[in-house]
Amino acid sequence: MEWFSAENIVAVLTAVLGVLASVGVLWYERRVPRRKRIGYRVQMDTPIGSDVSQARANVRLGLFDETPDMADATLVLLRVENDGSQSIDRGDYTGPDGQLHGLVVEFTDRRVRGIAVTHSPGADHLMDHFTPSEGLRGSGSLIRLPRVPLNRGEHFKLLVLLTGSRVGSPVRVTGGIRDGEVRTNTAARPDEKPPLFGRAARFITVALTVCVVTLASIILVRDDTPPPIGCARGELTVTGSTAFKPVLDELAEKYGKACDGATVTVDPHGSTAGIRELAERGAAAGKSGSPALVALSDGPKPSGFPQLRENRVAVSLFRLVVNDKVPLRNLGRDAIRGIYRGDIRNWKQLGGPDLPVLLVSRDANSGTREVFQRRVLGRNEPAQSSRDCTTKDDPEALVIRCELDSTDQVLTEVGRLDGAIGYSEMRTGTKPAGAHQIAIDGAAPSVDTIGTSTYPYREIEYAYTYGSPPADSLASSFLSYLSRGSGQDVIRTHGHLPCATPEGLRICGED
Repeated sequence: MEWFSAENIVAVLTAVLGVLASVGVLWYERRVPRRKRIGYRVQMDTPIGSDVSQARANVRLGLFDETPDMADATLVLLRVENDGSQSIDRGDYTGPDGQLHGLVVEFTDRRVRGIAVTHSPGADHLMDHFTPSEGLRGSGSLIRLPRVPLNRGEHFKLLVLLTGSRVGSPVRVTGGIRDGEVRTNTAARPDEKPPLFGRAARFITVALTVCVVTLASIILVRDDTPPPIGCARGELTVTGSTAFKPVLDELAEKYGKACDGATVTVDPHGSTAGIRELAERGAAAGKSGSPALVALSDGPKPSGFPQLRENRVAVSLFRLVVNDKVPLRNLGRDAIRGIYRGDIRNWKQLGGPDLPVLLVSRDANSGTREVFQRRVLGRNEPAQSSRDCTTKDDPEALVIRCELDSTDQVLTEVGRLDGAIGYSEMRTGTKPAGAHQIAIDGAAPSVDTIGTSTYPYREIEYAYTYGSPPADSLASSFLSYLSRGSGQDVIRTHGHLPCATPEGLRICGED
């Protein structure tokens, strides 16, 4: 390996700068605590009276000249702001119980004659707090300010008319802030703008940007990316579960793009049908080896297929869906069993609309149906009584029930037929047109709560091969990609929990 390559040198420099920046941030966090803080500064203190001893001589016209007792008058503009790292609420001001005001402004040796309050742009709501009922008071040399909530960066200003002393006498703001402080800020002239970033921050930002751009350019120019580990050539067919088809379609496409010479075809016909096809092709191949076929099954294979080798791939969630004309959002397991026994034939028996119950089911090859029967019903579904899902072919049947070949057909019919109910795998981020999923016994299907929820309609997804395929075969490589490689991300995005994750390992080992 060439250690002193250009990209390695740039990468090391980038890492060093990143470490230094991280250390600097850590030092700042430890040495400069981020607290709630109110700062204040006097932005203007000027004479407006006729007494030149106040400061320099001034010219007065109009009200300033006509108002009596203003010979020693001064105007002070005081800015009060939240210059900390956290917002300040009314409850953050400390003081005796029943005390309305939060801060006190003291003008030493001067008397308050008038107050005007202004606020920062976009903070009109602050004005609701500056009322006598909220604690705003001005008497003697003091102004008592209400408990004003301030978001980060918000401020208000006090323009105060004073008499009694000269310009420059002390102005002090006092009060208590829980886990914080009130302090003086350095005054800034109105035409000064503080820089967005300090000099050190600008230097680090520019240096890191240059390093990253240089490293990216080197990587783009050089095209020596090795093929993914475990790629194999040949052709492979994946059959079985239709519930897992969206996952398999995406995985097959990504594997084919990443591995030259590999063709993965997804051709599902149901879990049971896939198991039987794999067993038949394996038996026909005899001693010639394992066929290039992988069968996915919702749940473990039926007994009688000892040659099939299992791989636990993911925990799959399934769902009950009902037509939108039935506004129910939850059904107990007893009610569901009553529906499929034929005891409940109209939704009004469950507090729903006056609509007959229509059962839209899968055929006998479906793993989704087998899981539903085993995990929810505790028995088989009743016999098929309709071919079109609307007309009862068997007049003695208690309820209309039809069987369809795929999940998509079930979802289409449930959304089309008023009063229909069916089932499908959990499809993350999708809502069937004209239908909605319902909770079972108050629990809704969710990958996030699969380890703690009592939701019953779930099952492990198995991948079966006939015997053990060779380690360098496409079947073996694709299974590794499916169960342990980057295929786990694809599995999770489709609403399944990979068995290789810590939570998945526990569930796949228990079930």
